[in-house]
Amino acid sequence: MKAYRAYIKSRIIMFIEAIIVFGLVFMLTKESNQVYVLTVALNNNLEKNMDRKIIQKTQNELYIEKDYNPIDTFIGELTGYAGDCPLCSGYLACPPRTNVLEKGIYYDDATYGHIRIAASSKNYPCGTILRFNVNKLSEEPIIAIVLDRGVSGNNIDLLTESEEYAAQYVGRVRNLEFEILRKGWTK
Repeated sequence: MKAYRAYIKSRIIMFIEAIIVFGLVFMLTKESNQVYVLTVALNNNLEKNMDRKIIQKTQNELYIEKDYNPIDTFIGELTGYAGDCPLCSGYLACPPRTNVLEKGIYYDDATYGHIRIAASSKNYPCGTILRFNVNKLSEEPIIAIVLDRGVSGNNIDLLTESEEYAAQYVGRVRNLEFEILRKGWTK
């Protein structure tokens, strides 16, 4: 009987110790997570590997958001044109004066990537980046760069594969909101 009481007593003590250890581990884990979050925010830990990755990711996200936030908007009219039109030479009016009959309807911009080419009036300098939504052309917003002239006011002429495509798919879209993401070649 004495051995049985000693056994029960040891099991009760072990149970209490387990609860204390579990509580300490839980509290230490919670505190270490709080310390880790603070360390990451302050970027003062010794390794800094994780912190650099987190900071770089955050900076990249802010950079992308900044690049895609409009700096201005305007209401205009969208039409389409092609480099093979009767009065077109195939060369764009703005530098780098690309021949679109050879290079196509897209431009590779250092910031915005592979984007469409558009013509505008001199209201919008060469290199201006525009974003607009036309569901019949694309489910996603279209991003285009002004590299050509030949229209007036707030009209934008989107470069297409052919005049037939421009007439059939673009047509004339009135009262369209255009967002300016970059004005000219610099922000």
